[in-house]
Amino acid sequence: MQEMDSADILLVEDNPNDAELTLEPLREHHVSKAVYVASDGTEALDFVFGTGRHAGRDIERIPRLVILDLKLPKVDGLEVLRRLKTDERTRSVPVVVLTSSREELDIGKSYELGANSYVVKPVEFEAFSRAVGQIGSYWLSLNQPLC
Repeated sequence: MQEMDSADILLVEDNPNDAELTLEPLREHHVSKAVYVASDGTEALDFVFGTGRHAGRDIERIPRLVILDLKLPKVDGLEVLRRLKTDERTRSVPVVVLTSSREELDIGKSYELGANSYVVKPVEFEAFSRAVGQIGSYWLSLNQPLC
């Protein structure tokens, strides 16, 4: 699922277990088969903007949804969010912060930088699975995008 030129969903998650737990409900709910998983903020930005190891990728094919963890190596989630929302090409892409942080500072900063939604990862598996399925279904099926 990793080596693709485009993806409906960009999942930015450094924890492989959390990434797999997120992918499972997206598959189960048939939300999207085209998910690219970036394990750090640098990889996410390289994928979106066609730089680094993704140099030459068709950047016209941007994800329809970004699911973003905040606590990431290299470039943190808030910086990824800032870059996505300040670039004209990606400003309208919905970004859902999916994180374990309940800190008011993280919540406030995320919305200030343009997050479309902030979801605290439920601890219980079934609740987590249900939440991810609802996120995918809403943003890719129910929500009417700007384009």
